[in-house]
Amino acid sequence: MPRTKGDHEARRRDVSEAVWRVLAAHGFGGLTMRAVATELGATTGLLTHYFPAKRDLVAYALELLDERTAARPRRSAGHGLAALRAALLDILPLTAEATASNRIWVSSWDTALADPALGEEYAGKYGRSRDRLAELVGAAQERGELPPGDPARVAAGAQSFTLGLVVQALFDPTAYPPETQVELLDAYLDALAA
Repeated sequence: MPRTKGDHEARRRDVSEAVWRVLAAHGFGGLTMRAVATELGATTGLLTHYFPAKRDLVAYALELLDERTAARPRRSAGHGLAALRAALLDILPLTAEATASNRIWVSSWDTALADPALGEEYAGKYGRSRDRLAELVGAAQERGELPPGDPARVAAGAQSFTLGLVVQALFDPTAYPPETQVELLDAYLDALAA
């Protein structure tokens, strides 16, 4: 009996979920055809139908990471400093899903650092994120919630602080549970506003 398009799409979703589970458990360093096949309960031969080489699997994993990050629900918090706070909270590993996503992002940095084209793409992603944060900083400054200054510089500091907090929380979740992360972020923002 011939396979239908629905079968192919269902199998592709199954493969996507297996790739995601391997990434969440082992990061990009553990992303192998064998690991995904094992997670899927299939043979590596089946996977080569979707990914002829490991590079194809990694490229797909990065696309999947981008898609899931873009689709993740975001906090809505009005304008000014509240909007900046919400955007920074959205970066932190405060839930199981956000923790898995952040583990995957951090593990992908090594892959990006080893590939100049991918590294350039990542630099662009983080640059666009800083630009969005700078807009929020500028709005908070206009409202008088943050002191005057270069919004891009303040955004770079906020992004650096938040990404550093992500790394600390991933490596030592006991010392940096969600409530501690929020307290530290709020203290950082209070210091910016002072």
